[in-house]
Amino acid sequence: MKKKKLWNLLFPVLAVLTVWAVISNSRNFTPDLLWETLKNSSPVWMCGAVCAMFGFIFFEGTALYVVLRGLGYRPGLRQGFLYSAADIYFSAITPSATGGQPASAYFMRKDGIPLAAVTASLVMNLILHSLALLTVGAAGFVFRPDIFLRFHVPGRILIVFGCGVLCFLGLAFCLLIVKPRLLEKICEFILRLAKRLHLMRREAETREKLYAGMEQYRHCAALFGRHKPMLVKAYCLNLLQRISQISVTLLVYLAAGGRPGLGPDVWFAQSYTALGTYSVPIPGGMGVADYLLIDGLQPLFNEAEAVNLELISRGLSFYVCMLISALTVLAGVLWHKRRSADRSDEATGNSER
Repeated sequence: MKKKKLWNLLFPVLAVLTVWAVISNSRNFTPDLLWETLKNSSPVWMCGAVCAMFGFIFFEGTALYVVLRGLGYRPGLRQGFLYSAADIYFSAITPSATGGQPASAYFMRKDGIPLAAVTASLVMNLILHSLALLTVGAAGFVFRPDIFLRFHVPGRILIVFGCGVLCFLGLAFCLLIVKPRLLEKICEFILRLAKRLHLMRREAETREKLYAGMEQYRHCAALFGRHKPMLVKAYCLNLLQRISQISVTLLVYLAAGGRPGLGPDVWFAQSYTALGTYSVPIPGGMGVADYLLIDGLQPLFNEAEAVNLELISRGLSFYVCMLISALTVLAGVLWHKRRSADRSDEATGNSER
């Protein structure tokens, strides 16, 4: 929690520095251009961009909802939205998105879902998430390799390295599902290390809980093999999530009066940017995402127009999305506290009677 608080404080600082760096490195961009673009934008297309931004949260939440139902648990769509918002927000403010999954797990556990099922569902969703983004990347390399070649050499290196990171993570998480014994060995190694460092008490009890949890995890992992239609549905939802996020830039471009003929170029430039942001362990890919998108857009527009489109689309798809996710997480925390207080009052009343 202390680390999360620290990143909560550092996030706005990094955001301001990133925006300042983007603006200061553009010789022709002016705030007046940004204001004019927003003022004259088409409300219809801009509403579409806002809906696409919401889709980024909604589709991941629905995918988690589908996976958990496949394991026999019945969270509501609202809980799925909360799990997704927690993942998105804490992934954005922590390096390498390390805070997202634990935050989702926290709310799942609050809803009474066993730890083994939480772990299995989050691992499976990570696999499907990586596969969906790789699908988008593969579409770009197959249909529009020319867009990739328009990036400068540093941008191309980041994109290729990002693909490699995604492939590695996808394979690693697949092994955890297919070979549950591998996860058990990792947990046993952590337990031995904790014992040597004198960080663990009640070793026998902890090991007993580990083996019981691993048995549940094996059961959950086996269920995935019997529910292939569920996995296909969850994969499609993850794919829709990625398409929604990437489409924000395209819709903002059209809202600003952009030519539809250049729409696919803008979309694929953003899709390559999404791949490249996985190449560095920076919270939310700040700085890297901005550099890549401007690099991909500059062959299509002049520098000022590229920066203008990047700031508006990034502001909506990332910063506004983070704000909505943060408010959702705050509402979720308050709701769970209120529910715990109501249960405590009810238990007290029953004991008095």
